Amino acid sequence: MDVRALVFDVFGTVVDWRSGVAREIARLLGERVDADALADAWRGRYLPSMDRVRRGELPWTSLDGLHRASLDELLGEFGAPETPEQVRDELVLAWHRLDAWPDSVEGLTLLKRHHVVASLSNGNVALLVNMAKHAGLPWDTVLSAELFGHYKPDAEVYDGAARLLGLRPEQVLMVAAHTDDLAAARSRGLRTAYVHRPLERGPDAPPPPPTDPDADLTVGSMTELAHRLTS
Repeated sequence: MDVRALVFDVFGTVVDWRSGVAREIARLLGERVDADALADAWRGRYLPSMDRVRRGELPWTSLDGLHRASLDELLGEFGAPETPEQVRDELVLAWHRLDAWPDSVEGLTLLKRHHVVASLSNGNVALLVNMAKHAGLPWDTVLSAELFGHYKPDAEVYDGAARLLGLRPEQVLMVAAHTDDLAAARSRGLRTAYVHRPLERGPDAPPPPPTDPDADLTVGSMTELAHRLTS
């Protein structure tokens, strides 16, 4: 593969969203709610809220804005409707402070020796920049759905990433732990790599598929991906 740049899904692929969000819920709300259950329910609103933007039911809204609207609904459902505005704002910032999976920083550092490495996330730019600072993610640049006014899996996101990087689509490798993201990237001509993250949704959730047979590569870590691409 003549791959010049790698672009990465972030939530679940590079960072552990569930542990980080649940940790902040527990810190800010204490025992009033089940932190793991609220984190799962909040993530469960992720795709439906973006689909409302994609269908034109909502004007363009950043992921921070969508997260806040979902949170406001969920706090009532979880019996915490009295949660102050300041705490709600801080809860939304939990998504800015997620920890990397143990292999992510080392793997990205190895990969950027020979390739451009960039996010390609539905997270807004400020969220991704703050997350990179928190988790030590060594991006060469931050690419976000916000730059294109479209959420993945819209074609404009994948086309726009290749265009901004000045590369042909087949020179860009999309890396993700989600097969639907990879399928959308392939439909736009990008190469793809699947990262198996069995604990993304927690130890009790049904595990994701161990491989993506349609991807160019399937790996178990970012460090494995680096070794596969440089060996």
